[in-house]
Amino acid sequence: MSRVRTILLPLLLVLAAALPAQRKTINLTPAANRPFSDAVLVGDTLYLAGAMGRDAAGKFPDAFADEVRAALQHQSDVLKAGGMDIADVVKVTCFIADLKDYDEWNKVYREFFKGPEMPARSTVQVAGLVQKGRIEVEMIAVKRKK
Repeated sequence: MSRVRTILLPLLLVLAAALPAQRKTINLTPAANRPFSDAVLVGDTLYLAGAMGRDAAGKFPDAFADEVRAALQHQSDVLKAGGMDIADVVKVTCFIADLKDYDEWNKVYREFFKGPEMPARSTVQVAGLVQKGRIEVEMIAVKRKK
């Protein structure tokens, strides 16, 4: 029996990995307002589209910190809709219009992400963002095993 288990278990693992993963889209934004999904769940991994920091009325706040909070709160809401939370995030990519705002970005970021297990992160200055936004944040999250 042990020999059968030794042969079958690796074979079953290979076959399971070869099966196509189920995809589920998550959308908090009305379809008429977007040509993309807010997130796509594939297996235990949630890929979040970039979120900009608009307020409830769809406007960008005057304060950069408020724009960052709005973007991160939107991503938190998408995570929740996908059955996850901020602790499941493994990668954050930030597109920022001006690196002079980098310290403020970090300050607000730490309101949402608290150590010691911080996600990997990239921050990239870009020439411009849609509708003159100052920040866009995308994430990848993997559901933690409990």
